[in-house]
Amino acid sequence: MKIATYNVNGVNGRLPVLLRWLEEAQPDAVCLQELKAPDEKFPEKALEDAGYGAIWHGQKSWNGVAILARGKAPVETRRGLPGEDEDTHSRYIEAAVNGVLIGCLYLPNGNPWPGPKFDYKLRWFERLKRHAKDLLDSGAPVVLAGDYNVMPTDIDVYAPERWQDDALFRDEVREAFASLVAQGWTDALRKLHPDERIYTFWDYLRKRWERNAGLRIDHFLLSPDVAKRLKQAEVDRHVRGWEKTSDHAPVWIALR
Repeated sequence: MKIATYNVNGVNGRLPVLLRWLEEAQPDAVCLQELKAPDEKFPEKALEDAGYGAIWHGQKSWNGVAILARGKAPVETRRGLPGEDEDTHSRYIEAAVNGVLIGCLYLPNGNPWPGPKFDYKLRWFERLKRHAKDLLDSGAPVVLAGDYNVMPTDIDVYAPERWQDDALFRDEVREAFASLVAQGWTDALRKLHPDERIYTFWDYLRKRWERNAGLRIDHFLLSPDVAKRLKQAEVDRHVRGWEKTSDHAPVWIALR
C-alpha cells in the first residue's frame, strides 16, 4: 500500500500538477493540505476522472485538507480536532482506507513569534497530541500524515542557525513534536533515512530550490503495527521542479 502526503498550495491552481503526479506515482491514498478552496470549489469531478474518490474539509482562501483513495471513497471518521470548539480552521480530516486509519493534518505555521499565532500553534499541537494518544490507545493501525510546520532536528533544515526564532524551529515546537513521537509513533522518513539530509519544502524566494536550501516539514507518523510494515519512505522531489508547482514536494511511504 502506497500512502502519500502533499501540500498542494492551492488545489485548483495546481490541479494540472496534482493530476500529472497522481498519474505518475499511482498512490493508493493521498493526504492533501492547503486546498485554499471552499468545499463547493473542490475539484471532485477531475479527481474522480483520474480514478480517485475523495473527502475534503475546505476553507475559502486558506487552509483546507483532503484525503483521496484510488478506486474508492475514503470512509470518513473525523472532521476537525476535538478540544477547541471555536476553532474554525480546516486543518484536520481522518478516514479509513484499505484497513488503515489515516489522519491528514495541516498544523498552524505559528509565525510571528512571539504572538497569538504562535500560541495557537502550541494549543493545536496539544490537541493533536491528545487525539493521537487516543488513536494509539484504540489499537487501530494509524498513519498521521501532513504538513506539521516543524523541523524536528538540525538536520531537517538547510541553515539551522538562521531559524532559531522562527515558529517552525522554536524549541517549544520541536519539543512538542518530540513528545508526540514519544507516545509510540515512528517518524517514517527518519526511520529509513536516519542521517540523510532530506527536504520536503523549498521556498520560492532566493533560489532556494536551485540551491537545495530546503526544510523537512512534511511528516509521516506511524503507529507501531504500521511501522512494522514500513518498507519505503521517499520524497518525490523532482515534482518541486515542475512548472507552476507547489513549494512542497509529495512525500510517500510504502507498506508491506
